[in-house]
Amino acid sequence: MAISQKQSHAFQLFDAANGKDPNIEIYKGEEFPKELLYSLRMTDMLTRFAPNASEVLQLAARCQHICRWEIPRENYEMDRVGYLKWREELKKFHAQKAAKLLSRVGYDQDVIKEVEFLLLKKKLKKNAETQTLEDVVCLVFLQYYFEPFIKKHSEEKLLDILQKTWRKMSSQGQMAALELSISGKGKELITKAIADGAE
Repeated sequence: MAISQKQSHAFQLFDAANGKDPNIEIYKGEEFPKELLYSLRMTDMLTRFAPNASEVLQLAARCQHICRWEIPRENYEMDRVGYLKWREELKKFHAQKAAKLLSRVGYDQDVIKEVEFLLLKKKLKKNAETQTLEDVVCLVFLQYYFEPFIKKHSEEKLLDILQKTWRKMSSQGQMAALELSISGKGKELITKAIADGAE
């Protein structure tokens, strides 16, 4: 996907912000700030899944988790209600952070509002770009972050996670998920999750 000079500048600001993440992830022997690596994975997955994605969608994908570490999960009750509250606060936080940086770059309010709309996941299953962003989020999770869950959680918990993930995805996203390069155990769990009730 070709990108404009303005978009390139926005990516630079997003990456600089995420580059401050104190949490480090090692990937292929190299250290990355965790959210910077996540943002690069989002852009890469979007390019593969939706090569003709709009500029707005490309921007939203790159800043999906911008400065996420500033609102830690531990600040909320460690139950379902606390988790959902944390997720809602994060979406608003990401949208506000992105809006400020996009304004600095010189994007007009229409573009900024569209990026905020996507980051807030409005009209999921009804808006094509919101759905594409959610598909990419799910694909990145399955490709890069599900494997560590296998070692930490029971099969029952893993199947629940997979079924919830599967229901968020479009049929195209689900097809792409089945083609991901993941472990045999991961594929086995996905197959079982689908058979056990994911639609």
